[in-house]
Amino acid sequence: MKAAVIGATGYGGAELIRLLQQHPSFTLHSFHSSSKEGESITASYPHLETVSGMELEAIDSEKIARDADVVFTATPSGVSSELVPELVNAGSRVIDLSGDFRLKDTKQYEQWYNKKAPDEAILENAVYGLTEWLEEDITEAQLISNPGCYPTAALLGLAPLLKQNIADPESIIIDAKTGVSGAGKKATPVTHFTEMNDNLKIYKVFAHQHTPEIEQEMARLNPEAGAVTFSTHLVPMTRGIMTTMYAQAPDGMTAKELTDLYQESYKDSYFVRVREEGTYPSTKEVYGSNFCDLSVTLDERTNRIMIVSVIDNLVKGASGQAVQNMNRMFGIDEKAGLAFAPVYP
Repeated sequence: MKAAVIGATGYGGAELIRLLQQHPSFTLHSFHSSSKEGESITASYPHLETVSGMELEAIDSEKIARDADVVFTATPSGVSSELVPELVNAGSRVIDLSGDFRLKDTKQYEQWYNKKAPDEAILENAVYGLTEWLEEDITEAQLISNPGCYPTAALLGLAPLLKQNIADPESIIIDAKTGVSGAGKKATPVTHFTEMNDNLKIYKVFAHQHTPEIEQEMARLNPEAGAVTFSTHLVPMTRGIMTTMYAQAPDGMTAKELTDLYQESYKDSYFVRVREEGTYPSTKEVYGSNFCDLSVTLDERTNRIMIVSVIDNLVKGASGQAVQNMNRMFGIDEKAGLAFAPVYP
């Protein structure tokens, strides 16, 4: 089967190329750029020398749909909302890595993204692809909306509590930290080396566009869930997200019961690894991989649950989960092309 990548010169697109070129069931058929047509991908990413014979192609929706079995759109928000309907109407099966098709409420999208909302007919049929918590068969789906990096880490960490209605959903606080690649390839004053080196920054205070996405999916898992306190920070590293979450526990719960709950919830999920009670993950332990490592514990003094969730923001938080969703979409082993160990140290 053939895969095409649109937006190949961004970090997410480059990761898709890295993952797809060694996939056992798909070939990397083409990659596309709106600004670097005709260039070799190695002009932007020398490490992708193994695909140096392929040139970046223009974005021709009808041709892409005709030639490829699946299309990944790793484009900025606002671009996908225009491009994806063309691909879908041309018959493509699409996995979108932008934020354009995640929010079902178009007014919320326009409020948080400051862009025109996508076509509602296409949006209605988009499946939110948090792979481990998909409640439907996606083998017939035409459009998967790949979750954001922060929501992936947060929702995988909170889902067992929300699904079992164990913690008070109104008490949830999400404290998240990401490496600088999460801000994208384009340099800004915020991500400049001299600004980020030896520094830690909070940003988009109570204004991060992933907030309504997290709240939407929390409510899907537990209708009682509402607004959440969500803070985001940039840390001086390239990759990785650590999300630390807090929630009030019911009386009488123990740390062992929580760990047992998480291990049971994810016993059949290869890419979610739940730590033993009293051990906690770090971002380096999932670096370059599609794993999400989780730990959960209870502060008996305050009766507060703490969950620590770590992912690689470019893999499980973006391109890796997109490939995992592609595997599900085409009915093959969801580990295909992804079952490699993290890079360490």
